[in-house]
Amino acid sequence: MKVTIDKAFPIAGSPQATWSVLGDIEAVASCMPGARITERVDDTHYKGTVAVKVGPASLSFRGEIEVAARDDAARSLRLVAKGTDSTGSSAATMDLTASVESADGGNSTLKGVCESSVSGKAAAFGGRLMNSVADQILDQFAANFAARVAASNATASQRNATAPAASHAANEINGIAFAWSVFKRWLKGIFGGKS
Repeated sequence: MKVTIDKAFPIAGSPQATWSVLGDIEAVASCMPGARITERVDDTHYKGTVAVKVGPASLSFRGEIEVAARDDAARSLRLVAKGTDSTGSSAATMDLTASVESADGGNSTLKGVCESSVSGKAAAFGGRLMNSVADQILDQFAANFAARVAASNATASQRNATAPAASHAANEINGIAFAWSVFKRWLKGIFGGKS
């Protein structure tokens, strides 16, 4: 089962500051709910884990991330990831292309196209639910990423002051808010065409 999501997120930070965070793979991973880099193999290859909980269901993947392309001048990055769950009953892949563009007021826009696929037991969630799960994860990622850029800007503007370190903990998905949002989207998918 494949899911493709194309989104743009406004970021309160300059394009250069936003790109500085996007180009740091460990920082990007810390913004993804449930994700963690466990090993840096070299400059373009990493190993890591991703854990997602939705109610009683729990998915945990272990795999590899490759920086397939990076263009500092264009401020664009392509990441390819693949992994399997601990039981070997599910597999997942992700192909993400992200870029930073200038926006009004000296701010920036983070644009991303993510194509992901799952197989095995993980695919049992069904198409509508997988779209909602992926969409919610990207929205939480964008919020965490924006906070990371803001913290980076605050630290840069207060070089002589002691600024609190940004949290690098892998954020878990807010279960109640997430489940409610998924449920609302599921209902909208069923009844959306009816007046």
